[in-house]
Amino acid sequence: MKLILYSKPGCHLCEGLQEKLETIIQTQDFASIDLEVRDITTREDWFAAYQYEVPVLCVAKDENLLSIPRPSPRASVTQLEKTLRKYI
Repeated sequence: MKLILYSKPGCHLCEGLQEKLETIIQTQDFASIDLEVRDITTREDWFAAYQYEVPVLCVAKDENLLSIPRPSPRASVTQLEKTLRKYI
């Protein structure tokens, strides 16, 4: 399974979420999940879709992308982990 994080350079919210996700993925419960970070400035379609929304987190399941509601920037790693369990 794959998590996809749409972000852009210099976005502190994106960087914070990425750090928390990397911490979670290092745990045994989430070790089978890959994190792909997509820079929206590298593709026009991503930029048009997400320029005002980043960070955007999606789960890739069977060729489908499921958006996960944006967690609060103040959410702890534990709170983010609980959110992920609902969608994975």
